[in-house]
Amino acid sequence: MEAIPLRPVPVAISSKPSPDPRPVHQRLLPDGVDRRPPWLTVRIPMGEGYTHLKGIMRGLELNTVCEEARCPNIAECWGHGTATFMILGDVCTRACAFCAVKSGKRGGDIDVDEPQRVAEAVVRMGLRHAVVTSVDRDDLADGGAAIFAATIRAIRERAPETTIEVLTPDFQGDHDALRTVMDAVPEIFNHNVETIGRLYRRVRPKADLGRSLELLRAAKRMQARSRTKSGLMVGLGEEMGEVKELLRDMRAHDVEIVTIGQYLRPSLKHHPLIRFWHPDEFAELREYGLGLGFSHVESGPLVRSSYHAHEQAVAAQAV
Repeated sequence: MEAIPLRPVPVAISSKPSPDPRPVHQRLLPDGVDRRPPWLTVRIPMGEGYTHLKGIMRGLELNTVCEEARCPNIAECWGHGTATFMILGDVCTRACAFCAVKSGKRGGDIDVDEPQRVAEAVVRMGLRHAVVTSVDRDDLADGGAAIFAATIRAIRERAPETTIEVLTPDFQGDHDALRTVMDAVPEIFNHNVETIGRLYRRVRPKADLGRSLELLRAAKRMQARSRTKSGLMVGLGEEMGEVKELLRDMRAHDVEIVTIGQYLRPSLKHHPLIRFWHPDEFAELREYGLGLGFSHVESGPLVRSSYHAHEQAVAAQAV
């Protein structure tokens, strides 16, 4: 019997991958892709309040973490006349894999007039609650603690009704530097742990979770009147159980206020965005945190350390 030759059957090959059936927040995102779900939509910065605030900052030659860290809430916060001052320059001596702030070497330079200019801005803006943070300054013996303290005192002298929150680096674990800040008695002392311990080597190679937790505990012991606060991001590769474990550790180290927000990759050079967390997951973390005894938990996709900072302070009875 003669064999019948087989003819190839044409197969249609699509250049497009099959759609991922999972909800967008559960997908593992390919490197460099940032398909934001609808709950991460934000306004473009504009409006009279935004323009006015930007003019004050430029006129006084001040930096804000809102701009340097590309905060997604800048339109909302600046539109309501609130901002977070970033002192000690705009170049950080560390290069954390998640952060948009410029990094590089510093030569020990400081601007001794900066505390007075920050106080002037607080007066012009009529702030009820002022938030002051900084870049890491490992080139300074005290990590910039003296400038933090001077800024707290300058604001208190010019605007005595304004409550003050500081968001500091870890001062490389130097508790003498920490005491310099706490002796100025900020209403809220904030230091962010940022992520779970397993990811520190990749995300914060020059930091240490244990050191950060001990700093927070020491701050409370040095100044019982100050509320302690810390924040973390999700979307870097952590699991829900790991985040809850970190919350337990934070509470055990006397942290009273916690913020939890979605990591958004600043550029392709930064740590990949692994996935978007759903608002329901943030709500679960909020309830879990409150159950641990935190006085306030701000948890949501767009939450950042200073987001609704005054409302957080009121809720935690720090003002």
